[in-house]
Amino acid sequence: MEIIRINDHVSVSPQIAVEDVAILKQAGFVTIVNNRPDGEEEDQTPGAEIRKAVEAAGLKYVEIPMGRQGVNAQMIEETRNVLDNSQGPVFCYCRSGTRSTTLWALSQAGRMPAEEIIQAAADAGYNIRHLAGHLS
Repeated sequence: MEIIRINDHVSVSPQIAVEDVAILKQAGFVTIVNNRPDGEEEDQTPGAEIRKAVEAAGLKYVEIPMGRQGVNAQMIEETRNVLDNSQGPVFCYCRSGTRSTTLWALSQAGRMPAEEIIQAAADAGYNIRHLAGHLS
C-alpha cells in the first residue's frame, strides 16, 4: 500500500486490502473513504470487506464511489462533509488515487485558490490542471 499525502488532513492511494487497515490506523487516520465502486476488477477487495475491517479497527468508513458516470455535485458535497467533520486525518482510496484526488480538489473549490489545489495535487503526483475551470 502506498500512502500519498495531499496535505496534513487528507491522503490518497490506490486500492487497499483488508490488512492495510491496521497500518492506516497506526498512521493516525481516523476516517477511510472508498471512492471506488465494487466490481471494477476481479482482484479488487470488495468495499464490504474493507468496511468490516475499518469498523472493527474503530475507524469511520465512508463510501463515495465514483464510477464511469463521473463526478456529480452530491459526491463533491459528501466529500466536503467528510473532510469538514472528521476528527483527524482522512484517507481516501480508489483504483489509482486519481478519483480520490479529484473529489478532494473539487471539494476545496472556493475554499482554496485553484492554483494551490492544483499544486498540492501535482506535489502528490496527480495532474488535475484540466479541472482548473471548476476550482475557482
